[in-house]
Amino acid sequence: GPEKPLARALAAGRIHSMILWGPPGTGKTTLARLLAAAVDIRFVQISAVMAGVKDIRAAVADAKDARSRDGRGTLLFVDEVHRFNKAQQDGLLPYVEDGTLVLVGATTENPSFEVNNALLSRTRTYVLRALDADVIRTLIDRALADAEHGLGDRGLAMDDTLRDRLAVRADGDARRALNLLELAADIAAGRDEAAGAAITGDDLDEVLREGLRRFDKGGDYFYDQMSALHKSVRGTDPDATLYWLSRMLEAGCDPRYVARRITRMASEDIGNADPRALRIALDAWDTYERLGTPEGELAIAQAATYMACAPKSNAVYAGFNAAWRDAREHGSLEVPMHIRNAPTTLMKDLGYAEGYRYAHNEGDGYAAGETYLPEALVGTRYYEPVPRGLEIKIGDKLTRLRERDAQGEQRATRSHPEASRDG
Repeated sequence: GPEKPLARALAAGRIHSMILWGPPGTGKTTLARLLAAAVDIRFVQISAVMAGVKDIRAAVADAKDARSRDGRGTLLFVDEVHRFNKAQQDGLLPYVEDGTLVLVGATTENPSFEVNNALLSRTRTYVLRALDADVIRTLIDRALADAEHGLGDRGLAMDDTLRDRLAVRADGDARRALNLLELAADIAAGRDEAAGAAITGDDLDEVLREGLRRFDKGGDYFYDQMSALHKSVRGTDPDATLYWLSRMLEAGCDPRYVARRITRMASEDIGNADPRALRIALDAWDTYERLGTPEGELAIAQAATYMACAPKSNAVYAGFNAAWRDAREHGSLEVPMHIRNAPTTLMKDLGYAEGYRYAHNEGDGYAAGETYLPEALVGTRYYEPVPRGLEIKIGDKLTRLRERDAQGEQRATRSHPEASRDG
C-alpha cells in the first residue's frame, strides 16, 4: 500500500530481503518476480525442498559474476524456505548481509517457528492473506477471456453462478482456481469438441468432488482451527463449535484427534461443574471407534455441543497446574508421619501413622482439623470451585468443612496451648 515500507523501497528503486508468509496461491512467487522486474535485477529461483548447500553456493557464484560483469544485482527466491535446515539457512546469511543477494523467502508456515532467528533478524516478514472470492472471480473471468494466456481461444461459456461457485470453492487460492477451471474446461471440451462448448454444473461437480479447504495437518491452519473450536466450546457457543468442527472434519482432520481434544476440554474447561461431560466425551470417542466415518462423527458433534452448552469451570485445571508447580519447585517434601503407611513393627515404633484419624469413624465421615499436606504447605488452597453447575454444591460443602476445620483447630489450641507456640 502507499507509504508502506515495501512501496517506499520500490519508489526508491531498491528492495530489501524479506520473508513472504501466506497460504498457497496468494501470489508469493509472482510478487517476487514483480519486485525483481521493478528494480531491474536478476531473478533466480530455487526450491528448499530440492536444493542444498551446493545449490546455494552456485546461486551465490552466479550472483557475484553478474555483479562484476554488468553490475546487476540478484534476487534469490527460495520457495518453501522453512524446509531449509539451520545450516542451510545460516549459509545464506553472509551473502544477505554483504548485499550479494536480495533474499526473498516464501513459506506457508509460521516463520517465527520455522525460520531461525539469525535469518529472521536480517529480513522483514510480510504476511499475505488468502484472496477473497471477488478477486478470484476476476481471475476466472480474465482466464476465460484471455486468448493468449488463458482459455479465450476455446470459446468456452460458463454461467455466472458457476463462476461464483468456483471462486468460493477455490478457498482463497488463485492457483487452485485456475487449475480447477482448466480441468473443468478439459472435461467440457472432451464432451463437446464443437466450438462454443459450455462448462456445466456437472463438469464443475466433477472437479470439486474432493474437499478443498485449507488444512495442513500439524501446521498453522490446523492449530488455528483447533484453537477456534476449543475457544468456541469454552465461550459457550454451540453454533461456532459445530462450524469449526465441521470445517476440520470436512478438510480431512482425523476425527480421533478431535475426540481426544474434546475429551481434554471436558476436564480443562468444564471439570466438576458438570462431571458428566467427561463421560460423554469418552462415550463419543468410543462410538466413533465402533462406527467409524461418517456415522461416528455425529457422536463427536453431540459431545462437542454438550461441552459448549455445559457450565464452565477451570478450577481443576488451575488447581492441578498450581499443585504441579509446587511439587516441582518445593522438592521432595516429607510425607507427614501421621499419614504414612505403617505395615511393619519397626515403622510403627518410628511413629509412622501415629495419631492418624480414620475419617469413617468421625462425625459425618470427616476428621475436622486434620491435615494431609506437607508441613510447609499446610493451608494452601489449590482447588477453588466456581459458582457454576455442580461446583456450586461442591464449593458450599468445602466451605462448611473448612469452618469445621477452624473450629477444630480452636478447640485443639485451647486444650493444648503449647501447640500454638511450637507451630
